[in-house]
Amino acid sequence: MSALSLPISQLPATMSNTFGHIYRLTTFGESHGPAIGGVIDGVPAGFRLNPEAVQHELDRRRPGQSAIVTARRESDTVQLLSGLMDGVTTGAPIGFMIPNSDQHSGDYDNMAGVFRPSHADYTYTAKYGLRDHRGGGRSSARETACRVVGGAVARQILESMGITIHAYTSAVGPISLDTDYHDLDLSLTDSNAVRCPDTDVAASMYRLIERIKSDGDTIGGVVTCVVSGVKAGLGEPVADRLSATLASAMMSINAAKGFEIGMGFEGARHRGSEMMDPFETAPDGTVVTSANHSGGVQGGISNGADICFRVAFKPVATLLRPVDTIDCEGNRTTLKARGRHDPCVVPRAVPVVEAMAAITLLDAWLLNKTARI
Repeated sequence: MSALSLPISQLPATMSNTFGHIYRLTTFGESHGPAIGGVIDGVPAGFRLNPEAVQHELDRRRPGQSAIVTARRESDTVQLLSGLMDGVTTGAPIGFMIPNSDQHSGDYDNMAGVFRPSHADYTYTAKYGLRDHRGGGRSSARETACRVVGGAVARQILESMGITIHAYTSAVGPISLDTDYHDLDLSLTDSNAVRCPDTDVAASMYRLIERIKSDGDTIGGVVTCVVSGVKAGLGEPVADRLSATLASAMMSINAAKGFEIGMGFEGARHRGSEMMDPFETAPDGTVVTSANHSGGVQGGISNGADICFRVAFKPVATLLRPVDTIDCEGNRTTLKARGRHDPCVVPRAVPVVEAMAAITLLDAWLLNKTARI
């Protein structure tokens, strides 16, 4: 009997593991399994890929980088398995694998029969009837390492077209970097553990995260991303608006709880006359805008200005202090989490935001190639 002829109650459970339409990343693996990895489809043939640049992006995301991130020690060394010959893409799928080497699965034994508040424990159980309690299994942020690989490949292709992507930490808790990005030296982003391009603000953020961590608590924050060099015309006008696909990509990242592009929610406080982006003709004859309240996207399509958006991340739900919850039978209990956890995900989320932006934009560029004869 085929799956399509089965009653709905007997159909196999499925999970959406693929991002993109033409440039597609499919990921696999769990936090405490032997490895994580993925398959990248849609990579144009004939592109010379730099594996060291792919590894560099993984190194930016990997755990154990500083005292304010999880102490899990993973080298996150990527193995590129297919789709390359003599360093050049062949057009075939690029398969890759990242071994897991520092799992402490025993740290999660006391969570096997308990629903951790604000985690995916209950929702996974409600959907599938079971869950992997070891670090959250598939719902773990460990999966984002695969996205960084897919994004690193896309990023190299975009950079060859003059498109650059820069994300940075713009807020941790109540501490915000409100300086316009034009007035920041974004090359300083990776000069500190917080990934904030203002070193003084970064120092304040670092101290706050240290204090929060010592309390056994966590804190949230915001990542700002700026994409430059995108020409007008990317994005679809209705269902797959560029702003919508970017929002979907960002909101698929673990702990992401908010997305805004351009003026965002602040624009709701102003009049239309204050939020206009007047058109002008540049000396080279191209159409430009004298302001960018739209964040580089109008009508769901890029307008040639910088694409600017922000992603809000919640405080990590795992607290290293007792929390009230219930067990799988509905009985009240108290959970004291063990293990290694980020007191603030934002510094390690910066390269993930960049990766998802790269995947989304390359896919949009490839889709745009099919829009005209």
